Amino acid sequence: MSKLLSDFVAGESGKIKAVTGEGRIRRRLFDMGVTPGAELTMRKKAPLGDPMEITLRGYELTLRKAEAACVEVE
Repeated sequence: MSKLLSDFVAGESGKIKAVTGEGRIRRRLFDMGVTPGAELTMRKKAPLGDPMEITLRGYELTLRKAEAACVEVE
């Protein structure tokens, strides 16, 4: 079962299934290493859910909720 990264809670882990989105957002995510097959862990979210911090490929990455909504995780 897959769900969007924006729906994850702190401590949840998964493997990226697909990256949707258009143009610049998709390109930016790929440039940051957010690619299908990569393992990630949700570290924490800001009180209103934006931004969020994930661990990906051995480093910490902060994403906005709109960017995280473009990442499908299983």
